[in-house]
Amino acid sequence: MAKLHFMYSTMNAGKSTVLLQASYNYNERGMQTYLLTARLDTRAGEGRIHSRIGIDAPADTYDAGDDLFVRIRDRLARGPCACVFVDEAQFLSPAQVWQLARVVDDLGVPVMAFGLRVDFRGELFPGSAALLALADEMREVRTICHCGRKATMVVRRDATGAVLREGAQVEIGGNERYESLCRRHWREAMGDR
Repeated sequence: MAKLHFMYSTMNAGKSTVLLQASYNYNERGMQTYLLTARLDTRAGEGRIHSRIGIDAPADTYDAGDDLFVRIRDRLARGPCACVFVDEAQFLSPAQVWQLARVVDDLGVPVMAFGLRVDFRGELFPGSAALLALADEMREVRTICHCGRKATMVVRRDATGAVLREGAQVEIGGNERYESLCRRHWREAMGDR
């Protein structure tokens, strides 16, 4: 039975590594997969899912206005697909999460979405909120704070290293801009909210 899965975490937990490994496992057994990633994240080049440990794969890209049900239905018309993998799922719109649920329910194809749960302000991304509400299965991909506790939050830093408390929810960056922290250290960095 197909399910909608949501694997979530903070930055640098290895979500893309897990996605790429799972896709590889399907491919190794002769089953095709369909990979999607957000068009706005071009850190590894457009249409690439890249892991910090050095593995990557090509992927189709999506924008907030794309109908993912139609995209996946069209992909299935070209041949079998054992599983759909979505990277940077926090950038999905709530409507797109419903479209992925329809893929599972109406087309019978499992969907595995990987993304951040919260932004640098500690607020849910709209796509992540919808996935938390609709996913059949959820799993946290864990990483650690500098203190050794589980990191569940992330701070955004400016060019001088100062922690930012305001700004747009979406700003693409990596280790040079973001740091994963436990809630305690996030609260300290943010001025003890």
